Amino acid sequence: MGFIVINEGFICEACGAVVPSAKATCRNHCTTCLASKHVDEKIPGDRASVCHGLMNAIAVEGSDPDKLDLIHQCTTCKKIQRNKVAIDDNRDAIFALMSFRA
Repeated sequence: MGFIVINEGFICEACGAVVPSAKATCRNHCTTCLASKHVDEKIPGDRASVCHGLMNAIAVEGSDPDKLDLIHQCTTCKKIQRNKVAIDDNRDAIFALMSFRA
């Protein structure tokens, strides 16, 4: 019986950045442009989605700077998912997204 590796590095399909695996959690979006890929369906890490569309960060939610969530929307099927902001995410991209929504 195998298992699914969910903390793997990847090359971002949106911006081409080389994204390393996460140190303290599972990586689920690009640290540079914050884009994700629609690979999970019902629960984080299930890798059960058949869509595989690009998911753009559309909002940042939360008031505690250490516990912010990115809100992603799939460009293919329009599904919306939450992802925790990672410690090594591009802060300029996060702040730009926050001020865009303000």
